[in-house]
Amino acid sequence: MGPTQRPNVCRRLSRRALGFFSRDAGVVQRTNLGILRALVCQESTKFKNVWTTHSKSPIAYERGRIYFDNYRCCVSSVASEPRKLYEMPKCSKSEKIEDALLWECPVGEMLPNPSDYKSSLIALTAHNWLLRISAATGEILEKIYLASYCKFRYLSWDTPQEVIAVKSAQNKGSALARQAGIQQSVLLYLAVFRVLPFSLIGILEINKKIFGNVTDATLSHGILIVMYSSGLVRLYSFEAITEQAKNGIQEMECCSLESDWIYFHPDASGRIIHVGPNQVKVLKLSEIENNSAQHQISEDFVILANREKNKNENLPTVTASGRVVKKSFNLLDDDPEQETFKIVDYEDELDLLSVVAVTQIDAEGKAHLDFHCNEYGTLLKSIPLVESWDVTYSHEVYFDRDLVLHIEQKPSRVFSCYVYQMVCDPGEEEETINRSYKKDGDNIKY
Repeated sequence: MGPTQRPNVCRRLSRRALGFFSRDAGVVQRTNLGILRALVCQESTKFKNVWTTHSKSPIAYERGRIYFDNYRCCVSSVASEPRKLYEMPKCSKSEKIEDALLWECPVGEMLPNPSDYKSSLIALTAHNWLLRISAATGEILEKIYLASYCKFRYLSWDTPQEVIAVKSAQNKGSALARQAGIQQSVLLYLAVFRVLPFSLIGILEINKKIFGNVTDATLSHGILIVMYSSGLVRLYSFEAITEQAKNGIQEMECCSLESDWIYFHPDASGRIIHVGPNQVKVLKLSEIENNSAQHQISEDFVILANREKNKNENLPTVTASGRVVKKSFNLLDDDPEQETFKIVDYEDELDLLSVVAVTQIDAEGKAHLDFHCNEYGTLLKSIPLVESWDVTYSHEVYFDRDLVLHIEQKPSRVFSCYVYQMVCDPGEEEETINRSYKKDGDNIKY
């Protein structure tokens, strides 16, 4: 067999125009996204910073919408200029929205209300109310009170678009309890809800007596992921992991100030993404050979940071008396002067892994966004971010079809939003056209 040819975008467009995919609408959509992926990853495509804005309140992003003022104001990011979609009434600090998720209705199910077929924002307020808000108008469609014994703060998907996990702030105990030497056994709570309508599945205590000194915990695809400061991660499942579970504990071989993080791959493949400062491991669950009742975790592929080995490391030093002394020291794996991974995300429609890598030299840091093949981990394209990246600030980066969005939190609660859109370089485009046409007298032949 000869080498596999790269798909030709022009040929795909021609086949689509001739109706080759008309029998199956899903094929047309997949073909369109394949064309977009080819355009995104080609060498001549650039991502240009089209607008930047600043705010004194947090900025969030969900599927083409940018939210300001704690989700009160919604702006479309699709156009080249920001366009306000709606603005909710002002509210007190206790009613402000802490976190939110975008919910889109399931396909093929009969829903009780016409409004249920439209996208909604699942929102968590500061006073522990869970809201379902219309993503188009900002109208509150449904609400439920959570609890009074803890402060819930974070939302995440357990089963995407079906089950949500609501996580409390970590319980560090009151000042009086700490002074008296009383330790709190419950570190945090996880409340699990089914969406539409809101129905409680259960509330899980992350207890110090059972789990030990936990730094964080999350729920994904029915598996509890518990993290520790030593870089240790434990996976708990009542059926698959705890009872049947080889390599259920994963350790990242790194020496860093910040802990690594782990979560299930959003593509629903059952794989696991484990991120450290200098490597991204994509792991998979597989059956043990000759024993289908047991499973193990193995590496699917690894993405490594682009680093050069320190030439001054472990070099011998000769003293005045002629004695040779070997210096032995190791740099931290998250040393800011080396390329370090900060954010890993997945673009589901284009089937690409997006990885943010940062290098900080002196006071200024530079970041770039890399697109990797989701199946093999191959690097397909790298996009530099024009704004400087300070590693001491909080950052979020989103890649959504032809859009890249960077949200940064600076000191004194100043939030900045940088929006990039895919553009074709006019110079390179003109050069390509000139190479494609041949002039012969007054006639232009293709």
